[in-house]
Amino acid sequence: MTATGQGAAEPVEYAVAVDRYLAAARLGSSSRRIYRIALASWAWPLVDRPVPTGNDRRGAQPPVLPLALLDNPQSAARLQGALAQRVTGTDPRTVNRELSILRSAVSWWRAQGWIHSDPMADLRPQALPESGPAPLDPADLRALFALRAPLREQTTWHLLYETGATIENVLALDVDHVNLPGRRSHPRPDGQLLKWGAGAARLLPLLIAGRTDGPLFLTDRRAAAGTPAADLCPYSGRRRLSYRRAAELFAAATRPFDPEGRGWTLGRLRAAKPSGRRGTPMPPATTDG
Repeated sequence: MTATGQGAAEPVEYAVAVDRYLAAARLGSSSRRIYRIALASWAWPLVDRPVPTGNDRRGAQPPVLPLALLDNPQSAARLQGALAQRVTGTDPRTVNRELSILRSAVSWWRAQGWIHSDPMADLRPQALPESGPAPLDPADLRALFALRAPLREQTTWHLLYETGATIENVLALDVDHVNLPGRRSHPRPDGQLLKWGAGAARLLPLLIAGRTDGPLFLTDRRAAAGTPAADLCPYSGRRRLSYRRAAELFAAATRPFDPEGRGWTLGRLRAAKPSGRRGTPMPPATTDG
């Protein structure tokens, strides 16, 4: 992290401080998008408002608030309450990542002299499961792939199951990364190569539908102005699907299967991957897309 911005006028608004922090961070476009979403999500509890969830969160503008609010003694308690609420239905790794992002930003803002207290002092990372998420069993997988879910979701789930890749690597795929005849991705500079089986192979041509470039997985709505070109579909103007939205959609779709009513986490689907790098045959996916 560089300290560019020292000597510049002190930002009054939280959103401006977020922009300054991200401008100084050495982040790729995908990571910068994730950081911005996480930092925006922490704005609501700072003014004692609930964070929008599901469809309500999509496109919601975070509240305008002064950065100095972080020096208010009540802010630490509000962030603590927001953290307690977040952990009830979210994978602890996701919660810890969002917490780490805010902690990094607060530390940088303090280094600039823009705030003076540390509202993060009493916020602790969540304990991680010792053995990772429990994999879904064959009956769970059959129920999942029999859902009348949209084409985008079914394709995402099949790729996660059949490749065993992280959700970040799956969502980072572009259309021109996909080798349909070879049932694999084209090699990338970082060496990442994904191979999939019959389920994803059947769905991917339908999802791509004549596109030749742009993100493979897209949001339902057009992107906001200023979306990085790498995350923008040149045909529809929609942007790349985010990790958080993919997790929300999976949890909502699988809530009827969960006795606790929370839905499953994407980590359980990845953990269920079959041996080898290709998926075993599954029942034909049923989609509404």
